[in-house]
Amino acid sequence: MRILIAEDDSRLLTQLDRLMQRNGYSVDLADDGERALFHLNEYPYDLAVIDIGLPKLDGFEVIQRARQNNVRCPILILTARDRWQEKVEGLDSGADDYLTKPFHEEELLARVKALIRRSSGQANPVIQVGPIELDTVSEEIRVNGQALELTAYEYRVMQYLMMNPQKVISKTELTEHIYDQDFDLDSNVIEVFVGRLRKKIDPENTLKPIETLRGRGYRINRDL
Repeated sequence: MRILIAEDDSRLLTQLDRLMQRNGYSVDLADDGERALFHLNEYPYDLAVIDIGLPKLDGFEVIQRARQNNVRCPILILTARDRWQEKVEGLDSGADDYLTKPFHEEELLARVKALIRRSSGQANPVIQVGPIELDTVSEEIRVNGQALELTAYEYRVMQYLMMNPQKVISKTELTEHIYDQDFDLDSNVIEVFVGRLRKKIDPENTLKPIETLRGRGYRINRDL
């Protein structure tokens, strides 16, 4: 999953960047409202975390303009303000949830995961397609109840496919969502990850869990 974090406190920004990367997210950073709005308009995100008190453009304005530009990713606002009116203003501007500083890292992660699940139409933290289960809490994939040993990038590829089960996903889109912005994008690496996943999930080649649609991309087999 690829997320944007917009926060003008450099220490907190670094802390959040490290937290999200440790938990398997690809992260882009912005330290002011203008940069945050540029990122939201230019890149596809699975979620954005935006501080209300940003310089140049405050968080309310960033969210309003992003929504006007048809940016649809879920947005979590961070605020040091405990007045309920300002929380309501944030939600009315187009945010999906809020968190008041200071906060526990575990709560932030739980809210991020829940927002991403809901935006993909998945309320349950365990997503199941046939015998394959994706546990978004333990970040584990199981087949017939048996956990698989996957690399971080293999998990990210399978997570994105399973959270978009009705969608054909191109190699370019997968690459953009599993790598950080400054990574040298090489879609051939995606083919390697998909090949490994097929072997680990379906060693006997009976399930065929990932379909290849020539010239278009990949899709989870909906007939498992």
